[in-house]
Amino acid sequence: MKTLTKDDLLSLEDYARQRNDFRAKVMEHKKVRQVYLGDHAAFYFEDRLTMHYQVQEMLRAERIFEEAGIMDELGAYNPLIPGGKDLRATFMLQYKQVSDRVAALAKLVGIEETIWMQVGNLGKVKPVANEDMTVESDDSKTSAIHYLRFPFSDAMVLAAKQGEKLSIGIDHPEMTVALDPITAPVATSLVSDFD
Repeated sequence: MKTLTKDDLLSLEDYARQRNDFRAKVMEHKKVRQVYLGDHAAFYFEDRLTMHYQVQEMLRAERIFEEAGIMDELGAYNPLIPGGKDLRATFMLQYKQVSDRVAALAKLVGIEETIWMQVGNLGKVKPVANEDMTVESDDSKTSAIHYLRFPFSDAMVLAAKQGEKLSIGIDHPEMTVALDPITAPVATSLVSDFD
């Protein structure tokens, strides 16, 4: 999947005119790119469209129109666009109460290392976590947000394109949950990320 360039972006004025329609399109697209595991774990699978929207929104919010600032935003968000043999996701641990979140993040240290995806029965794929992003994690707590890249083999990509089921799960001692299989509309959207 191609990364975004400055030429792909709308000017602040053009984006202001098109924002409502563009936002509606992206929100509809995002509905089939979300996976929830249990009550507190959510995966938001990113692609070129979701990152285009994110960059446009950042430029709008920060009133960025100079090239250096635009390039900084592209540099920050392009790493979340899939590369053709992988899937990229923003993983979030979501709790309504701050006290519940603080307690959970202390118990879930290393959760990003226990996440997996699977195509059919071809073996679990562990994600590369936070390689291009900074998160606030240490030995006493994990971050509520992690950025994941799931690298798939050629055989896995081919199997997914041929309709093998996709599964996802977490095998942490404090959170063990799986979705097997991922629902068809979401799986179809994710497989479209493969070249």
